[in-house]
Amino acid sequence: MSYTDYIDFRDVKKILVIKLRHLGDVLLTTPVFYNLKKINKDISIDAFVYDESFDILKNNENIDEIITYDRSIKKFSFFKRLTKEIEIILKIRKKKYDLIINLTEGDRGAIISFFSKAKYKVGIDPKKTGFFKKEKIYTHIVKSPKTKRHTVERNLDAIRRVGIFPKEEDKKLEFNIPKKAKEKIQNILSQNNISIYDYILIHPTTRWRFKGFDKFDQLVDYFYKKNLQVVLVSGKEKYEIEMVDKIKKDLPILNLAGKVALDELAALILFSKSFYCLDSLSFHLANALKAKVFGFFGPTCDLTWGIWQNEKAKIISSKKHSCRPCSLDGCAGSKVSDCLMDISLKDVLNVSLDNNKASKPKNDQYFEDLFAQMPK
Repeated sequence: MSYTDYIDFRDVKKILVIKLRHLGDVLLTTPVFYNLKKINKDISIDAFVYDESFDILKNNENIDEIITYDRSIKKFSFFKRLTKEIEIILKIRKKKYDLIINLTEGDRGAIISFFSKAKYKVGIDPKKTGFFKKEKIYTHIVKSPKTKRHTVERNLDAIRRVGIFPKEEDKKLEFNIPKKAKEKIQNILSQNNISIYDYILIHPTTRWRFKGFDKFDQLVDYFYKKNLQVVLVSGKEKYEIEMVDKIKKDLPILNLAGKVALDELAALILFSKSFYCLDSLSFHLANALKAKVFGFFGPTCDLTWGIWQNEKAKIISSKKHSCRPCSLDGCAGSKVSDCLMDISLKDVLNVSLDNNKASKPKNDQYFEDLFAQMPK
């Protein structure tokens, strides 16, 4: 059975939104939850995400329950894994959802949708990918444009398909920082004689090596020589911590690599004067918090993954490479991207100055001093 008309939400009491992707992808779905809850605050809205994405949504007031999927079950034996998969399906089936919105193109979300027995099932057009007749699972198919479009808009297309058309002010990203996390970061900064809104935060790592920029050490060294407060941060993976150690060298600056939780990272971003990072979760967090952020983009498309409703954000990318964005994992799949490696320190500082001409206070010499002393 296929419905081509919009949904009558008077029939909908319980909704499940599926997004089985990485942390940044999940953050970019938050406008969907907001607009669904806006229909009727009494509608129950749940999320189904990977367990590592739980912290992205745990403080979101528009979500009633978060159901997680532990990807480590893939390492189990066939029968044990099958048992776990069935347990998840039965758990979701017992919830008796009226509407399933699957924002993930993979097969697992489609299988969950099928066994949920929900009256309405919304899914992205599989375009003959995945298992046979996959598209028949859904009552509403979401068509994707061939043109480049921001991921937030692509997520919102799922609710447009069923009759919800958000206004611009209703498309905002949401990430709520608990008071406890803010207080902890304020205490750490205070103990290190660093004032809030008076330090440069740098997050130089990402799980995707081909998104890396190799001159963060020069940037840190430059800021330090100009007597500017610098704070370094990263995830908890060993290679990230080791990378930050190499960037820091023996400079007496605050290194929080591997030492902060997601909420605390968000607080660090919120309290920073400027934030430098790669195309990663932290860039999307900065957009959600409306922080001043400079994001390095290489092979990935900034029209799809870039700035979202943040006038303080700026993208740093190569103007010399007509091939970008190529969406490859490094040049020819090498894990190294020339379009990022060719960005110079002067390029970075030039973008920093341009971004601050319109927004900086008249008595703030911060970026003017940087530009005056910029390497030739």
